Amino acid sequence: QLVQSGGALVQPGGSLRLSCLASGFTFSSYVVSWHRQVPGKEREFVIGMAISESQMSYTDSVSGRFTISRDNAKTTAYLDMRNLEPEDTAVYYCEARHLSTGARYWGQGTQVTVSS
Repeated sequence: QLVQSGGALVQPGGSLRLSCLASGFTFSSYVVSWHRQVPGKEREFVIGMAISESQMSYTDSVSGRFTISRDNAKTTAYLDMRNLEPEDTAVYYCEARHLSTGARYWGQGTQVTVSS
């Protein structure tokens, strides 16, 4: 399973770190990514990282502001967000996916609200 933490209310321009703790599977063999969803809209991909940590992909709106990282020893993935904008307000979900088997895990979601 994946257990998330770190959601909060922050002011525009602020920073926040989300964490995603994995257990029950071999975390280091899974690709990790973060997604977000606002009411009435589909969940959208935000940022992802390959197992080797050498490749990262992200949606244009978070370029230069969001960073994904992972610590396999701690079986934890992180999403570091800076220069937050009201448009970043959403429920954020982490995902771990095994490319060969298709096995997939989702975190429970955590609310990020950007407002003054």
